[in-house]
Amino acid sequence: MKSHQTAQTMKPATAAKKLGVYLEATPAEFQEGVVSRSELAALQADPPEWLRELRRTGPHPRPVVAAKLGVSISGLARGGVTEALTTEQIDALKAENPEWLQKERATQAEVRKETVRVKQKHAEQAQRAQQQPRG
Repeated sequence: MKSHQTAQTMKPATAAKKLGVYLEATPAEFQEGVVSRSELAALQADPPEWLRELRRTGPHPRPVVAAKLGVSISGLARGGVTEALTTEQIDALKAENPEWLQKERATQAEVRKETVRVKQKHAEQAQRAQQQPRG
């Protein structure tokens, strides 16, 4: 008996998330189908023009918008940004630099510093634990 291996597939929403694009801006055939792992790999390795254009100009999903603005997704929500934004809109927000964006960037910088501090503390503790004689 021979078993037939079926290709693993994912929903378009999952594939769009992995590709870092806004699902609603993808072509209809992408939104309506399923994507196999090999198709996803092919899209990542050699993106078609629609994918390159979406990545370049948007609209971008919230995680991408947050990264481009240097804030968290929660920070976006606190700033009133709940929809996907185009690169042009993101650039305009950066130029305008509203108070909420300044505040959220500062918060994000503090979070990064704290993450580094905690990581260093754990590394030092692990190093001390290794150096202590066992017996």
